[in-house]
Amino acid sequence: MPTTYDVKLLQKKEVAEGTLEFTLEKPAGFEYRAGQYGDLVLPPSTGLDDSNNKHGFSFVSAPFEDTLRMATRMRDSRYKKAAAQVPEGTMVQLLALWGDFTLQKNETIPAVFIIGGIGITPVHSIIAQATHDKTNHKITLIYANRTRAQAAYTEDFERMAAENKNFTFVAVYTATQGHVNGELIKQHVPDIVTPRYYLSGPEGMVKAMRTLLIEIGADEDNIKTEEFDGY
Repeated sequence: MPTTYDVKLLQKKEVAEGTLEFTLEKPAGFEYRAGQYGDLVLPPSTGLDDSNNKHGFSFVSAPFEDTLRMATRMRDSRYKKAAAQVPEGTMVQLLALWGDFTLQKNETIPAVFIIGGIGITPVHSIIAQATHDKTNHKITLIYANRTRAQAAYTEDFERMAAENKNFTFVAVYTATQGHVNGELIKQHVPDIVTPRYYLSGPEGMVKAMRTLLIEIGADEDNIKTEEFDGY
């Protein structure tokens, strides 16, 4: 069963065009695995009620960090409009913990992340933790957005790629480069059969990438997915 925590909203900031990040207090003793998520419950002062005051977000922050961070693409839903207006310092609730979109423990198997848009949030946590822990996972991230301005955390990944010799970062901007295709994947992943694949992003993108990977020779049993609905 999930646990409810009362936490303070410490900061809100835009981390990409149309993407807002929330920094929360980390409850004492709170533990999670990189890639997991929780629900952010907004207070009654927002005018929302039990039918619309809750939304699930992956943790952008890594478990080693002292605060919790979540991020979302802003849309016209009542929840997201209300979340954008909640003042810093407000007490909110965190309902956690869920999710198994986590990095495999076997460090000898390469991990390939093919990610679209806001699907990057759990992946930021995973790669930041692996970099911090200096694991031996060989990680490749192919991260697709329409433009660089819309790509959250690009500078973080560039920094981690410079710091972590086992991490390769491939940014794809579809407005100028087109969508991720089999040729691009094989360019950066010469051995298609061996890796574990992690797909995260809008539902249509995740399904298309899963089909593409199987077509170019990936084992469907080695593909893990996380779909972000409503984005």
